[in-house]
Amino acid sequence: MALRTVSGWINKKKQPSLVLTLSATALLIGAGSAAYWFFTHTQPSARNLPVGVNIIPQDALFTISLTTDTQEWSKLKQLAKTATKSEVEKNLLQLKNRFLKNNGYDFDQDIKPWVGDEVTIAVLPGNVFNAESKPLENNQTVPQTIPQQSMMMVLPIKKSEFADKLLTQPQLLKQGKWVESNYQGITIKQTETKTGEKLAAAVINQQFLVITDDIKTTEKTIDSYQNQTSLSQLTSFAENVSKINADKPFAQFYINIPTAAKIAAQTPNNALPAQVLTQLKSNQGLAGKLILEPKGMRLKGVSWLNPNSQRLLAVENKAVNMQNLLPSETLMMFSGSNLSRFWYDYNSTAKGNNLAPVKPEELRKNVKSLLNLDLEKDLLNWMSGEFSVAIIPNSPKDATPDNFRAGLVFMVKTGNSESEKRKSAENTLAKLNDVVKNQYQFQVQPANINGQDVVNWISPFGTLTATYGWLNDDVLFFVFGAPVTDKIVLSSQSKLASNLSFKESINQELKPANSLLFMDMRQEVKNLIFNPGLFGKNTFLSEVKTIGLTTKVNNNRSQEYDIMLEFQGNE
Repeated sequence: MALRTVSGWINKKKQPSLVLTLSATALLIGAGSAAYWFFTHTQPSARNLPVGVNIIPQDALFTISLTTDTQEWSKLKQLAKTATKSEVEKNLLQLKNRFLKNNGYDFDQDIKPWVGDEVTIAVLPGNVFNAESKPLENNQTVPQTIPQQSMMMVLPIKKSEFADKLLTQPQLLKQGKWVESNYQGITIKQTETKTGEKLAAAVINQQFLVITDDIKTTEKTIDSYQNQTSLSQLTSFAENVSKINADKPFAQFYINIPTAAKIAAQTPNNALPAQVLTQLKSNQGLAGKLILEPKGMRLKGVSWLNPNSQRLLAVENKAVNMQNLLPSETLMMFSGSNLSRFWYDYNSTAKGNNLAPVKPEELRKNVKSLLNLDLEKDLLNWMSGEFSVAIIPNSPKDATPDNFRAGLVFMVKTGNSESEKRKSAENTLAKLNDVVKNQYQFQVQPANINGQDVVNWISPFGTLTATYGWLNDDVLFFVFGAPVTDKIVLSSQSKLASNLSFKESINQELKPANSLLFMDMRQEVKNLIFNPGLFGKNTFLSEVKTIGLTTKVNNNRSQEYDIMLEFQGNE
């Protein structure tokens, strides 16, 4: 009997879609965990730190430093298409208006002649005030607290004579007037605009001009500088930020994760579950540098845990081989070092979390009811090696209907035929064969593809549902959807590791890696990975050609990231 395509069998609707169940088990464990994951020594050199960190208070919620190099800004305009460029320019224009134009200053005329190589904008947590009380069912009211934030801009002074002239000429101010005060021996000039917004400015140590939207923030900044309680003195900050090796970055950022979590917890109608907030508070910081490259943007980052955190990172950097087993035309690949640990970390946060993309309890229930297997004991127990989830395009012959354009491929390293985990895997495969044969009336047929022994699962209607086999005697693979097994087993097939886009997207410096993600953003991937309805409105994603992500665990308290976005039309 000739094999028919999977979609032909599904359309008959006479049997449960086993391919959907098995695909979900493979994809959701890997890619679902990836979604969660996508959103968890040398002496530091001061030149590697963002400007102003020695005066910005330690509790800063967020900082971003932007280059003042006009050549770098020209690169950005060349890289970005019209839609993305307009969004960037609009946001920067709002900042310029708030701090400069609304108060009579022009950046090119009044700031650029004396400012340093970069400027830093910081957001600091402010006081918490009570908003309008919210009535409850029993007619009681509970005041809703809303955390305020204040903003500051740090401009390094390269030519003091220009900066002095700026502050001593009040006629430059088109709205309001300056009022002088003195704090800790430093002069602060404050004004209130016609809109009621207050602005304060001070020169600290003849090195920095600090502009804030609250004089209390200016005083706090002076205290942090004089008392050496600035961001640069924060435990592990300088050590970790200095790990990011990047010459002349376009932008640098820092996020104070525990402070952000605290503010999120105080926000009315907070949507973050308690377990997510708890895990966020165990982290200390996330920092990164954005570099403009000829073909796109590269973001290098590092995150680190709170020094008092009981949670530690597992130092496993074993994502090294899957790209050598997948064909070069692979559309998407996510690989990691240890699937069992990956799932455990995901489960600890996703359990009972309505925002989790995959509900662990539901997946367990489905695996048990449809396959009569225990997710942890029968599957994840022996999946503690390197793994990958990939999408491979189909190349059907002329006589084969092209109902499935791509195949979903799941791989996991278990060990050779003599290992205990390999034996456990074989026992699970035997159970699976029994279930699909006796419960779903599938045919379980041994086959040979280009010299590789495999097992095919064929539906009662002659549909090739799935294929599994072993590569190099220690890697188990499953293929669902389109029949792309021949692309995997052919040793002469050009591999993903040799794909030029893959090599340029994946950071070769972070070897060995903890995890890798590569996406060739063709339309098939956009439709599979992203909601087509939402994607049509996402102008930024429409301009991306490939995405590459590399991670590496440095030690049990910090890990590095590298994200590369290649844009369309920048070959």
